[in-house]
Amino acid sequence: MIVTDQEIYELQNFVSLLNTMKDGIVVVEGKRDTSALKKLGFSGQIIEFHRFGGMVNFADAVARYKKLIILFDRDKKGRFLTRKTIQMLQHRTKIDLSCKRKLTAITKGKIMFIEQLACYESYLV
Repeated sequence: MIVTDQEIYELQNFVSLLNTMKDGIVVVEGKRDTSALKKLGFSGQIIEFHRFGGMVNFADAVARYKKLIILFDRDKKGRFLTRKTIQMLQHRTKIDLSCKRKLTAITKGKIMFIEQLACYESYLV
């Protein structure tokens, strides 16, 4: 994969932005997504959807947070999870999709899965 200096710079800024968002919690699908974000320097709190055993358990557990920063994958399953999360939680907590859109713009759509962000690790060190 060809990585531009602009992508690296914007990705560094993106991780810094995520690290400064203290009022929200990042939500990903699984542990490989968490690992990829940590490798890029993310130091905030992450919730993994798959640890909850279903959408209802997930929705009940995360409704207590003020803001959810959704970073589900851009595949069919990730889009489904995003839609269901919005449907179930839109009146219970704030849903933030701006980071997901920003990440897509930074990588110019090359990254479909959050775990693929790990390939940028060597560029950010």
